[in-house]
Amino acid sequence: MTARRVLISGASIAGPALAVWLHRYGVDTVIVERAPELRRGGQNVDVRGAGREVARRMGVEDAIRAATTGEVGTRFVRPDGGAIAEFPAGRSDSGGATAELEILRGDLAQLLVDRTVGATEYRFDDRITGIREERDGVTVSFARAADERFDLVVAADGIGSSTRRLVFGDEPVIRSLGLETSYATIPRTAADDDWWRWYVARGGRSISLRPDPHGTIRAALSTLVDPAAGRDASRRPVEEQRARLRARFADAGWEAARVLDGFDRADDLYYESIGQVHAPRWASGRVALVGDAAYCASPVSGMGTSLSLAGAYVLAGELAAHVDHRDAFRGYERILRPYVEQAQQLPPGTPRLAHPRSAAGGAAFGLAVRAAATPVASRSGGASWSRRPTASTSRRTRTWSADGRGIRRANLRRSPLGTAWTRGTPPPPSPSPL
Repeated sequence: MTARRVLISGASIAGPALAVWLHRYGVDTVIVERAPELRRGGQNVDVRGAGREVARRMGVEDAIRAATTGEVGTRFVRPDGGAIAEFPAGRSDSGGATAELEILRGDLAQLLVDRTVGATEYRFDDRITGIREERDGVTVSFARAADERFDLVVAADGIGSSTRRLVFGDEPVIRSLGLETSYATIPRTAADDDWWRWYVARGGRSISLRPDPHGTIRAALSTLVDPAAGRDASRRPVEEQRARLRARFADAGWEAARVLDGFDRADDLYYESIGQVHAPRWASGRVALVGDAAYCASPVSGMGTSLSLAGAYVLAGELAAHVDHRDAFRGYERILRPYVEQAQQLPPGTPRLAHPRSAAGGAAFGLAVRAAATPVASRSGGASWSRRPTASTSRRTRTWSADGRGIRRANLRRSPLGTAWTRGTPPPPSPSPL
């Protein structure tokens, strides 16, 4: 690898993860982040499949386990809060909406940043405004800092990546899934427990409450929308977002009033249009894409964090294995794209089936989740259902992802971390900060 200085845009998951691996290969990294400080907020993210193996190789799996949210599983509830069906958390890489390793996005970001202390330079409250590629490097312009030269630039700044737009324009397609979701942290009450409680209201709406390890609750409100209608909700002023949510959820029932009141007081309200990024290429010249900026699978896939971790690992390894960055970028895409394409294949009807518009649709959804579960005694005195995830005892058939899309472990050979790619395998963790 001839690259010795790499600029990374974005300090969430993919950016710091890439910095960890590049430092192990002797590459100097700078991360620029438009936020004034590391964003500690965010909702639950899953670490599973290839992402979990990357965490293990990075030496952070135990730290992630120690910082998990404590979520014990997923419970679908009626308007009175009684259980319709329960799905306990997965074990290892077995199935379940709740993974064994559930951690808040901000907590995982902090953990990864901590691994780069003293090795990576962080520049907050700034962003890339221009990229001029030259024969042997890239000159980058910033909103605040002076122009600077780097060997490579990597965009890791999310689904709406402004860095990606500078280089690729409208070439990558952001495919809307027709769902708007808002998230915020609200106070925990004595009635809350450690289940992810999911309530479906007719009109294409859902409410969810999830525990966190900080004594609060992470709430989300989701609504089906016309994918082609209007501008991105995340671009609206916060007060307009709050008013929009009140209009949509005032009559939703269950904990709607509590969540709306909490959102009015929350300082971390985040509103987004759910979608996927489909990019025909992940590199152009000396600029590459990683994580959601390249291949966002959407929060409903449960694979976004694992894709970011696996992508950072493979990209760093390919850069270490090749002298020419162009060969490295081609290898990165060749190895990872099949995994990405499988992760982006959502079950038919997602997310519409989980957000029924009519009472009949809601009843059908309730029957479906009951059918997927096993009867148990209800804590509320009536019938409810629970499913215990099962895992194959065969190493040859155990899957990487818990969603059953056939990304098989098979001694790592069929994953993006397989034996087909061994040249760039990093050394084990050292006693240094990395």
